Amino acid sequence: MEEKNWLALMATQTQITQVLETNQYTEKYGLTLSAEDAGILAKERVNTLKQEQRIEFGPGILPKIIYTFCDSVYIVQDNYRDSLLRLQDIFFLYKNEMRDEITDDELLEFMKEQFENVCYGDFDYLEGTCLEIFAEAVRAGYSGYISSQGRGEFEQFDIVTRWDRELYMETLRDLAWR
Repeated sequence: MEEKNWLALMATQTQITQVLETNQYTEKYGLTLSAEDAGILAKERVNTLKQEQRIEFGPGILPKIIYTFCDSVYIVQDNYRDSLLRLQDIFFLYKNEMRDEITDDELLEFMKEQFENVCYGDFDYLEGTCLEIFAEAVRAGYSGYISSQGRGEFEQFDIVTRWDRELYMETLRDLAWR
């Protein structure tokens, strides 16, 4: 039992170190994590892995999540740690939902693209709509994301009609003439 706790402690310490090392890169975006933040992220990683019944080997996904999302216009220092916690939870949930059919990089690419361009920083919409619809397609056998590496995939599954800028401007001009 003591050996198991020692191994878990070492894994957590390694995760904390790796997360803190990302500060060297993310500080150019105005984002840094304290040792306390890194500890919370590492602890929640363990909880999420247990909840989702997953295991990780090596450095884990959190540094990749950090590097992928640190340039987001929707993530600022005030919400940085909480955003990472939410992204980590969403990532592991949808790795399971897609039955590991999609690679980590493909899932992260899809998540980032939707977060920035469709969800506009809304985690609930990312999780409950974009990823849910995409996961359903993947479970049904869709594999087009492989050739695109997860880029530009949601448009074909999106059930929400969106306005583009030109249509919006045209409509405003039409309304102004009335």
